This record gives sequence, C-alpha cells and structure tokens, in this order.
Amino acid sequence: MNSTAAEAGAPERASGTAPRAAVKGARAAEPGATRPSRDRLSRQNLAGWLFSTPFLSLFLTFMAFPIVATLVMSFTDFGLRNVTDPLSVNFVGFDNYTKLFEDEKFVRALFNTGYFVVLGVPLTIGSGLLAAVLLNSGIDRMRTFFRVGFYAPVVTAIVAVAVIWRFVLDPGEGLVAELGHQIGLDTPDFLGSEALAMPSLIVMAVWRNMGTAMVLFLAGLQAIPTDVREAARIDGAGVFQEFRRITVPLLRPTMLYVAVMTSIGFLNVFEEPFVMTDGGPSDSTLTISLHMYREGFNFFHMGYASAMAYVLFVIVLAVTLLQLRLLKDKTV
Repeated sequence: MNSTAAEAGAPERASGTAPRAAVKGARAAEPGATRPSRDRLSRQNLAGWLFSTPFLSLFLTFMAFPIVATLVMSFTDFGLRNVTDPLSVNFVGFDNYTKLFEDEKFVRALFNTGYFVVLGVPLTIGSGLLAAVLLNSGIDRMRTFFRVGFYAPVVTAIVAVAVIWRFVLDPGEGLVAELGHQIGLDTPDFLGSEALAMPSLIVMAVWRNMGTAMVLFLAGLQAIPTDVREAARIDGAGVFQEFRRITVPLLRPTMLYVAVMTSIGFLNVFEEPFVMTDGGPSDSTLTISLHMYREGFNFFHMGYASAMAYVLFVIVLAVTLLQLRLLKDKTV
C-alpha cells in the first residue's frame, strides 16, 4: 500500500517540477526574446531618421538657421558693408529695439497694421460666416458655382487681383467711376486719398480672404448634428434664435481657428499695399511688413529690419494667445 502511494505521488512530483522547469526556461529565454525586438526597434528608428533626413536638412537650412541668424542679427548693426565681411559687424545690444519706437515711420506702420487688423478680421469672419450659412441652407441651386466663385480669389495670384482692383478703383476709367458717372456722381480717387486708401485695401483683402473663412465655416456647419437643430425647432426656436443659441456656440472652435489664422495673415499684410499703393499716399498704407522690407532690402539695414521682424513676431504671438485665452473656456 505504501509503495502504491509512492508510485502515485511520483507522477504528481514529476508534474509539479515540469512547470517550474518551464518557468525557469521561459525566464532564461526572456533576454534572448527581447533582443530581437530591440534590434527591430533600433532598425525602425534608423529607417525613420533616414526618411526624415531630407526634410530635416531643408528645415534646418532654410528655416531654423535663418530664424536663429535673424535673432542674432537683430542685436547687431549688420548692413551692406557686412555682406562681404561679416566679422566686422558690431554688437549694439537692444539699440535696434529702442530705435523702433523712436522711428515715426514704424509707429505709423504699427498704427496702420492695427487699423487693418481691427477692421479687416471681423469683416472677413462675418462675411465668410454669412456666405457659409447661405450656402449651407439658403441656396439650393448652383451651390457649387457659388462655392467656386467665393473661393476663386483665394487661389488667384495677388498681381492679378491687384490689376483688377486698380482698374475697378481707377478714378478716371475705372468701373466704379463709370458707374458713378452713369448716375451723375463724382467718385473719389480711392487709392490716392489718405482717408480712403486703407479702407480700399481692407475691402480688397476681405474679398480675397473671405473664401477661406467660408470653406472652414461651411465644414463646421455641416458637422453640427441635425437632431440638435430639430430639437430646437420643436421647442419653438426661430431662425435667429437657432443661429444664436445653437449654431454660434457649436461653431466656436471653428471661429477660433478662423480668427487666429486670419489675424496672423492680416498682421503680416504685405502684398496688398506693396502692389496697390506702395505704402502711399503719405505712408497711409505703410504696414510693418512693408516697412521691414524697405529697411532690409532697399536700405540694407539688416539688423534694424531683423529687430522689426521680432517685434512683429511678439505682436502676433500676443494676439494669438489673447484669442486663445478669450475663447478657450467656451470651446472646451
């Protein structure tokens, strides 16, 4: 009987030792099992860096290096003479930055840019939203035609746009002047008047950029669930109440993006005054970007122009952070 019990216990001990051996074997195999995965991960990382090398080379050469070089240059008196002899440049500290606010042209350009942004951005957002609402629900026929028509100025070259608008606003033979003559009115020189030149550029910029806002708002409108609108209508909400209580709150993320991107573009406005008025008349359309271009490439005051570029960067950053702060809680 004892021998039978011993024989019966032998398999149990054998079966009990087998899992232990298997566990020990698995533990012993763990370092060897992880080594191929680590090697494979290293090869994947190497392949990723190799594929990223062309982009990184272009980014470091044409983006990172110029940004750092411009920052360093803004603290120097780098000019035309230093192009052939860069080592002769003098370090001037913050003199370029202090001179900016003593420069009447820069102060005028700062005011003009602010004027352009304060009027242009709300008009662009409002016109883009209106066009998007009409295309989303108010216009049933030829909807694609209107979408293409509103967006066409965005993809049209600024030179072509400038030629058209200069013809339209020409005081002698322009379209506006001709329409004014037909009804017996004398039209002013829009681009030659200090009071009307900047508003004329704002109208052109709004017309040219509202297509982008329209496309973004249209995408946001189509993303609003239909059951939310239907529930509001069942509760007795009218068209304006639905727009105010439903559409606008749900469009706040899109509105934030449109406001930030439009403000950045308008703060960097350059093409419109450069092509249309060249900053005139009497610097009434001179902007920061145009003034920076003149100082850097017309007068070769590279250090001074670099300081102006970083002041503009700080302004853009401050405006963007302000917009994010004002709309952040309402978009979360």
